[in-house]
Amino acid sequence: MENSQSASLTDNYNEEREHRQRTRKPLMIVGMVSIVMLFAGLTSAYIVRQADGNWLTFELPSSFYISTVLLVASSATLWWAQKAVKKNDFASVKLGMGLTLLLSLAFVISQFAAYGAMTEQGLFFVKTNVSVSFLYIITFAHLLHLIGGIIALTVSWVKSMRELYTSENRLGLELTAMYWHFLDALWIYLLLFLLFIR
Repeated sequence: MENSQSASLTDNYNEEREHRQRTRKPLMIVGMVSIVMLFAGLTSAYIVRQADGNWLTFELPSSFYISTVLLVASSATLWWAQKAVKKNDFASVKLGMGLTLLLSLAFVISQFAAYGAMTEQGLFFVKTNVSVSFLYIITFAHLLHLIGGIIALTVSWVKSMRELYTSENRLGLELTAMYWHFLDALWIYLLLFLLFIR
C-alpha cells in the first residue's frame, strides 16, 4: 500500500515537473514578444518625432561599438557552454558561463562609458535635444532588460559551478541562453537603427 502511494506521488511530481518545463519556453517567448513590442513602440516614436524637425544629428560614442563586440562575444561563449553541457563537459560549461558573465559585466561598463562620453560632449538626457533623450531612453531600456539577463546568467553560472546542468537536465541554461541571445540580437537591431535612422 505504501509503495503504491509512493509511486503515485512520484508520478504526480514528475507530471507536474514536465508540465512546468513544457510551459517555460512558451512563457519566455511571450515575454520576449512583449519586449519587442516595447522597443517597436520606442523606435516608432523616434521616427515620428524625427519627422517633426528640430532633430540634432551627432556621432554615436565609440563605446557603443565596443559594447556590441562584447555582447556578440558573450553570445559565442554562452553558445559554447550550451554545446558543452550536451556532452556533460562540465569544465567547458563552467568556463563558458564564467566568460559570458564577465563579458556581460564588461558590456554594462562600456555602456556607462558611452554615457560618460556623451555628457563630456554636452549631450545630456535633458536640456540638449529630443534626439539625445531618445538615445538615452532606448539604450537604457535595453540595459535594464540586460541586467535581468545578467541575474539569470549569475544563477546559471552558480548552477554550472555546482554541476547541476547535465545533458538530461539543461532547461534552465537553455532558457537563460534563449533570453541572452535575444538581447544580443535586439542590441544589434537598436544600434543599426540608431546609426541609419538619423
